[in-house]
Amino acid sequence: MTHEVPLPPRTGLPTSEQRLHAALRYAGTDAAAPPGAVSRAPHRAMITGLAALALHCFSAAPSLLDLERIDVLVPELDDSARPGPRAPSPAVCAYTSAHLVRTRILPEPEEITGLPVAPAPRALADAVAQLTDAEDVRRLLVEAVRGGHCEPQPVVRELTRARLLGLPHVADAVDSLLAEGRALTEGCLYDMVFTHGLPDPCWNVELRVPGGPPVGAVDAYWPDHGVALEIDARTPRAGAEAAWDAYARKRETLEQLGVTVVHVTEAKLRDAPAQQATVVRTALMTSCEREPAAYLNVLPR
Repeated sequence: MTHEVPLPPRTGLPTSEQRLHAALRYAGTDAAAPPGAVSRAPHRAMITGLAALALHCFSAAPSLLDLERIDVLVPELDDSARPGPRAPSPAVCAYTSAHLVRTRILPEPEEITGLPVAPAPRALADAVAQLTDAEDVRRLLVEAVRGGHCEPQPVVRELTRARLLGLPHVADAVDSLLAEGRALTEGCLYDMVFTHGLPDPCWNVELRVPGGPPVGAVDAYWPDHGVALEIDARTPRAGAEAAWDAYARKRETLEQLGVTVVHVTEAKLRDAPAQQATVVRTALMTSCEREPAAYLNVLPR
């Protein structure tokens, strides 16, 4: 639910900082409150949407000076519990407006330049809700991952919560988001293998029982050791539960065939590659202590 109120005309152009403070003040919060109050104040508003993305340093977002309005995320409360909007700052001119975005789930804000700002995934969802150009949406979502602002999963979760995935231009952009996330994660996997001196695996292959049905695809496979590695890149999209069930069945089948399956996540590959390399190396070194895995055909995926 949104509510937009233009701020009154004044002479002179306000700075970006003045516009941000004015928008927060209108929303009923004190932008000058100490940092500790950001997480404790139940009614505290936060900058969101394109303005928040600009503060997160998204190059695909317009500059703060180019924005006609500042989006502010506020909790959806009963009228009796909701603090009323305050008078806007006199430093703001006619070209500025505050756009209140009400939500039942208020995220934990991040502090940027002393101001409460919505986390990148939530700011993206609020920005995408206002955009209709497919290329603008795609650029923002791809930059979220490529620029290291956040992982794909929380972005998809926020878009799902906002019921935006049903829009064709958003769904197409999410496909680009996931592809970008997948490429970066595979790059982390390659770096982990080579940096930590692991044996070269067969990359991105499909395993098949000779003369039988395919077992499934894996991201890396060491046939001499009977060790497979898979990256968990699940997202909360429609059909995700069915995809997880298929993954669980594949893993069970591989283990029945004597293949050790190492399961890694995007976050662990990025934040703790040495730890993940140790897990893989341990699985490779202990393969001689296990029953040999069944012979499998290894085919390119």
